[in-house]
Amino acid sequence: MTSERTQKTRRVVITGLGVIAPNGNGTRDFEMALRKGQSGIRYQEIMEEKGFGCRVAGTPQGVDELAEAAFSEDLLMAMNMSHRYAALAALEAWQDAGFERPAQDDDRVNWDTGCIVGTGIGGMDTTAEKVVPLTDAGKVRRLGSTSVEQVMASGVSARLSGIFALGNQVTTNSSACSTGAEAVAMGFERIRDGLAERMLCGGAEAASHYIWAGFDAMRVLCRDFNEEPEKASRPLSASAGGFVPGAGAGVLMVESLDSAQARGAEIYAEILGAGINCGGHRGGGSMTAPNPESVQRCIGLALADAGIDASEVDAVNGHLTATGADPKEIASWAKALGREPGNMPTITATKGMVGHTLGAAGAVESVASILMLRGGFLHPCINCDDLHPEIEAYGAAIPHSVQEAPNLKTLLKAGFGFGDVNACLAYRKWEA
Repeated sequence: MTSERTQKTRRVVITGLGVIAPNGNGTRDFEMALRKGQSGIRYQEIMEEKGFGCRVAGTPQGVDELAEAAFSEDLLMAMNMSHRYAALAALEAWQDAGFERPAQDDDRVNWDTGCIVGTGIGGMDTTAEKVVPLTDAGKVRRLGSTSVEQVMASGVSARLSGIFALGNQVTTNSSACSTGAEAVAMGFERIRDGLAERMLCGGAEAASHYIWAGFDAMRVLCRDFNEEPEKASRPLSASAGGFVPGAGAGVLMVESLDSAQARGAEIYAEILGAGINCGGHRGGGSMTAPNPESVQRCIGLALADAGIDASEVDAVNGHLTATGADPKEIASWAKALGREPGNMPTITATKGMVGHTLGAAGAVESVASILMLRGGFLHPCINCDDLHPEIEAYGAAIPHSVQEAPNLKTLLKAGFGFGDVNACLAYRKWEA
C-alpha cells in the first residue's frame, strides 16, 4: 500500500520539454526515433584521423541550420556548440510550456523563473580549437570578446538567462554523468521550497573529439563496432565493449503546480521526489566506479522523498552505459526496489540509441522518460539480444521492441557519474 506522501511545501510538475539528440532534434522527431529504436550513432572521420580506438559517436545533425533560423547573427557569433544545443532545447521547452520568447529590447525581467542547466566537460571544444592555439601563437587579441563566456562552465546557463530574461537562480551544475539528472533534482527542490515558480533544468554537451579523447585513452569507449556504428552502443549486452560518446541537450520546464494550473498549462508529468548522494570512493566506489551501496541508497532516497513504495515503480530508465558496470547497476536496482528477477519493473536503456551524452545524459534521458510516460509506451533496448550472463535472469523486464504501456504511471530515472556521484528522480504521469 502507498505510504503517506511526504508533503514538503508545494507540488512540482513538468510543463515543457526540449531536446537536441543524435537521433532526433525536437521532441516530435525524438519520440518517433525512440519508438522505432532508431540509432543516432555515426562514423566520425575526425576520430580516425586523430588515431582514436573508437571511431563512432552520437552527434546531433543539422543544428547550425536550426540555430541560424532561431537566433540573430550577433548572438550566434557568441555561442559555441554546447550553447547552441542548450539554447535550442531550452527554446523548445519554453515555447512548449506556452511562453512567448521575450524581445531583446524588452527590459522586463522574469524574477520568478531561473535555470539550472549543467555540463560535464564545459567549453573544452572552444578551449582546444581556439583559446590554446591562438594563445600559443601569440595572437591573444584574435580571441575576441566572447571567448570567456564560451569557455566558462556557467556560460551555458548564463546564455539562457539572456535569451529568456531570467531573474531567479541561474547556475550551471557539473557532476559528470549525473549532471543532467541532478539539475532537474535541484530545480525541483528550489520550486518545492517556494524559491521559484519555474526553472529550466537540464544539461548540454558539445560534440568534440577533444572532449572524447581522454575517455578513449582510458579505453572505456567501444572499439569493436567501428564498421557498424548503429550496433556500437550496447547497454546490457554480453558483447558490450564500452560506451559510445554522444552529444546534445535536454531541457525540462519544471514548474510549481499552482503556477501551471493558474495559467492553464498542459502538464506532462509530476516530479514526486529526488535523491542525490555520493559513495565516498569506498565499498567498491572510486573516481570511475559507483559504490553499489550508495546507488541503492540514492534510489531509496528518491522513493522516500516521493513518499511512494518500491512496488509502485512501473519502469526504470537506467544509467546503463554499455560497460562492465551494467550488471552491477541492474543488481542495485533489484536490491533497492526489493524485486526478484521475475518481478522487475521494465528496464529501458536510452544510450543504446544516442550514446553517452555525458553531462547531458540525465536530461536527454529524462525527456525520453517523460515522453514515454505521456505517450504510454516503453522504447526498446536495442543491441542487447545477447544479454550479459549476469543480466539474463532479468530478461523478461527488458523490451527488445517498442511496448505499448497505457497503464504506465511511475518511472524512476537515474544518473551515476564519475566521482562516485548519483542522482535519481521519481516521475509520475500527470492525470488531472
